[in-house]
Amino acid sequence: MTLKEAQQQVDQWIKQYGGGYFSELTNLGILTEEVGEMARWVVRQYGDQSFKPTEKSVDTKAAIRDEMSDILWVIMCLANQMDIDLSKGFEENMEKKTKRDSTRHIS
Repeated sequence: MTLKEAQQQVDQWIKQYGGGYFSELTNLGILTEEVGEMARWVVRQYGDQSFKPTEKSVDTKAAIRDEMSDILWVIMCLANQMDIDLSKGFEENMEKKTKRDSTRHIS
């Protein structure tokens, strides 16, 4: 699935089941919340914070994947609302990074 196809799928879902998009500002708040939820799992799995007893049986990789997918969903909602083509943006961003950093990290 391409980013464009994923954006279209999100848009179709919102129209069919979501009752419309939340406002851009609300979606920004939701995005921040989702990033925090992902961070919580990452700091427990890879950082110094220990798991709570109720979290020890959780598949952490699946939890992180789920939170990353929530983040991607909200990013796609925002892109749809703002008429932003994420495929084009990603391609341009890769070109920018390649020009700017092609030797920076290996020298």
